[in-house]
Amino acid sequence: MAEVILTADRTLMSNYHNNEFLGFGTCAPPNFIPEWLYSYLFFPPLKTKSGHPKQAPYGLRKTEAQLLKEGFHVETVSPKYLGKYLPNAKVLGIHTMDPFGLGPASTTLASIFKKEPYLAKHFQSLLTSPAIKKAKQNGLKVIVGGPGAWQFRYREKAVHDLGIDCVVEGEAENIIGKIFKAAIEGEPILSHYEVGIGEAPTLEEIPDIVSPSVNGLVELGRGCCRGCQFCNVTLRPLRWYPLEKINRELSVNIAAGYTGTCIHAEDVMLYGSNNTTPNDEKLLALHELVTKKVTGLSWSHCSVAAVASKPKLLAKLSELILQNQTWWGAEVGIETGSSEIAKKIMPAKAHPFSADNWHDVVVEGMGVMHDNMLAPACTLIVGLPEEQESDVLKTMELVDDLKDMRSLIVPLFFVPLGKLKSEDWFTDTQLSEVHKQLLIACAEHDFHWIDNLLDLSFTGKWYSQISKEFYKGFSAIAKRKVRQIE
Repeated sequence: MAEVILTADRTLMSNYHNNEFLGFGTCAPPNFIPEWLYSYLFFPPLKTKSGHPKQAPYGLRKTEAQLLKEGFHVETVSPKYLGKYLPNAKVLGIHTMDPFGLGPASTTLASIFKKEPYLAKHFQSLLTSPAIKKAKQNGLKVIVGGPGAWQFRYREKAVHDLGIDCVVEGEAENIIGKIFKAAIEGEPILSHYEVGIGEAPTLEEIPDIVSPSVNGLVELGRGCCRGCQFCNVTLRPLRWYPLEKINRELSVNIAAGYTGTCIHAEDVMLYGSNNTTPNDEKLLALHELVTKKVTGLSWSHCSVAAVASKPKLLAKLSELILQNQTWWGAEVGIETGSSEIAKKIMPAKAHPFSADNWHDVVVEGMGVMHDNMLAPACTLIVGLPEEQESDVLKTMELVDDLKDMRSLIVPLFFVPLGKLKSEDWFTDTQLSEVHKQLLIACAEHDFHWIDNLLDLSFTGKWYSQISKEFYKGFSAIAKRKVRQIE
């Protein structure tokens, strides 16, 4: 048995029916759909062998690879089987995305439905499970990390109440081994370790994953050059992986039988670039490599400005991708329709164009995506600092101008992150009538496009029509709840 066990909660140990974007369903609270059915629709459990998931979240796989590289005896285990593996373990590492539902999508849906979201419910249920409680009594140390680690700064008491010994925040490759070693040997460890910029790993220090990741996800690089004030990622240095490293990680997933991949970066269109202008040669080389190895491809994120700046390049990429599929998806941050807000908090998001023309940049980029079968899940931020009613009205105008473009548009309440972390949270009690109209406009846009997007997602699957009706039902309930906000 291993001295180090790694796991994640039930909502993260899923492949979301091979569609990363269905994972947003974990941000919703319990609702009119029975929990057992909702869980199946949005986050079905991963298949396991002897308790080991056949896939695992990419961030967890990176931690696993680093610890193995440093000589630790590590096993990644489904949360369902912890009782079998924890009695002989000394440290349990837990990967988390949104432990208290404080992320933008979770806070927004929690405000609408007035309940705690599934991902927060399952994270806390994991930490209070009998298996972990019993192991803690026998000396087990619990270390938590991942993209949601920042939330413990707002829930300091929970570190003690949930029996967590250390929270690790940031890119941990250079320090995680030291923390786990100290925990195993019974030495003191910090309750919250924030990785400094100087401790961030170089490309050479970031290990390749050694076991398959959920939906074959592979990282292209880290960091972002756009500098949006509301984002944590822009505080990290920009690094792009060479094709050789990307190919090695693709091969790990393919060797395990996975035929698709999600390539991950804060802006896939900027792969290999050191500024906000796409690098045609490197992007084409990347997609030629990936499309030869897999039959299904999605992007984690891209920007409307990068797409709008190189429509012919996107068409070439689309031609490569659509050889094996009929569409692909990506998350796209629109955030606002107001050029005034864009100039204040995210001026470089419009580069190589001017933030003065943000509305037109968005419309142009979204049009190029629509024409090339890239279906984006777009975010708007409601309640940004210094936002005026006129800014919200401009965002509504933008949503109206996007009505003929295949997409989901998801309004999210402002969460203080990045350079804006000292600002106040936006809550449903601050919603004005114009805010409510914006939320309704987004719900109506999404309801208009949901049939098309569900058809693209579930074509050829036996459960297609049944699933579509439930997803449409959830969308309709969300729309009705928005109208009921007082």
